[in-house]
Amino acid sequence: MPTTSCFSLTCSPRCLTCVIRAWDHSKPLLFCPAMNTAMWEHPLTAQQVNQLKAFGYVEIPCVAKKLVCGDQGLGAMAEVETIVDKVKEVLFQHS
Repeated sequence: MPTTSCFSLTCSPRCLTCVIRAWDHSKPLLFCPAMNTAMWEHPLTAQQVNQLKAFGYVEIPCVAKKLVCGDQGLGAMAEVETIVDKVKEVLFQHS
């Protein structure tokens, strides 16, 4: 089961999903989805991302580029600089 599914469905087969289920909701939680374009475009993915955002989690959106699998399109993780900037922004707003 993809990790975004686990987060949105609140099942915990992995250590990371256990940590997220125990997360203090008064603190920000950011997520950076990354997957194959076909997976990203699947309707369930949109539902799962929307559920995470409904929990108050902050999405750092994926980007379009050539993926490792050879696909060209959305699904690549945001660039490190983008992620760092968003983390700083959210932490600044939260402090």
